[in-house]
Amino acid sequence: MTHRTAAAAVVAEPEQWPADVETMRATVRQALDEDAQPAAAELGTLALALRGHMEVLIPEVAAAAARQPKASVRRHCALACVGEAQRKLRIGDGDTEPVRVAVVQRLARSVSALCDHLDGLAGRAASPE
Repeated sequence: MTHRTAAAAVVAEPEQWPADVETMRATVRQALDEDAQPAAAELGTLALALRGHMEVLIPEVAAAAARQPKASVRRHCALACVGEAQRKLRIGDGDTEPVRVAVVQRLARSVSALCDHLDGLAGRAASPE
């Protein structure tokens, strides 16, 4: 199978996408759990994991959205989410613990939205959060 054929197979069958959406959603839940806020020492690791999830999700959501009709509301919403996620990747981690918590929460909400769009574009129901 050539590289081009392998890429076409990934596009054709969303279940084969490399994104492990369930793991990503678990990371989001950890970041946004109000009853068990991450310890200060965990914030850097959590931010790094969320950024990594975004790096995987952004091109997948963009590619899936590009396959939608140009006038599709779903396409435009997904691409807007991709743009917002790209902007959030450029924010720093913060100098104080409250800022680091806020950054992790923003990243987590972006990962959650990207997962929802990926599921929606693949025709799967988004997981209730």
